[in-house]
Amino acid sequence: SITASLSQNHFSSRSEAEAHILSTLKKALKPTIQAHHIEAVGMGFPGFFHTESALLASSPNLPLLQDFALAARLSKQLSLPVTVENDALCAAIGEHRFGAGQGHSNLLHITLGTGIGSGLILNNHPYSGEHGMAMEFGHLCIEHHEGRRCGCGNRGCVEAYASATAISQRYAEQTNHPQHNSQVIFQKAEGGDQQAKKVIIEAGIYLGMAIADAVKLLDVSTVTISGGLSGAWSMLHPALMHALNNNLIPPQKHRVTVLRTTLDDRAGLLGAAVIARKRDQTRK
Repeated sequence: SITASLSQNHFSSRSEAEAHILSTLKKALKPTIQAHHIEAVGMGFPGFFHTESALLASSPNLPLLQDFALAARLSKQLSLPVTVENDALCAAIGEHRFGAGQGHSNLLHITLGTGIGSGLILNNHPYSGEHGMAMEFGHLCIEHHEGRRCGCGNRGCVEAYASATAISQRYAEQTNHPQHNSQVIFQKAEGGDQQAKKVIIEAGIYLGMAIADAVKLLDVSTVTISGGLSGAWSMLHPALMHALNNNLIPPQKHRVTVLRTTLDDRAGLLGAAVIARKRDQTRK
């Protein structure tokens, strides 16, 4: 919610954006730090982080932030160790440690919300790639011919078809009604609105196609899904599984399990706590 409010601000310069985000985060965190014995801070943030330097390379919601030393500068302001990681990877860490991914050494975790994010656990360790940009699942292409425009600038990304934002936009386009959020559309689908049901089922199909591509590359057999759109699980999941198995290679068909989160919206928070604790233990 903090980054959502920040993304609505219009900054005139990079330094203004950096100063504002640091002051906003400090203001939000200080009361908790003062009220409790806090030894380290972990944070999930929407953006790409350089693996070696931990710099925030860029953030889709805050385009002025580039190669921003978010963790180091916030640490200085709070006088505490701060570790920051991509928010979807934090959710994957939380789901793997405490949620539906427990007991699985390899896990692909997908977050379905305004956009689509994902995080990858390989051999019980989070994997972010050589440059911190691994598993941009939301930007896998599932429509190669005149696909819908995605926020990343490309066309045909799964995020443009299966995110909560996409469902809202596609329902409005197909019904000529004002935009509703995905929860309202799911309620309409449950109430018998066939167009609402069609849009949600199509989103599940697109997700299944994209998961199949990821599985063919990674050869993982466990996928977990969180985010607001997972509330439409009863319609989303059957369509997703049908498309997934239709698009896998024969040895993989019916061997991939897709699970709904058991942590609701706490996966990212718990993952952030894990990376904070790991950093604190390393220092000791």
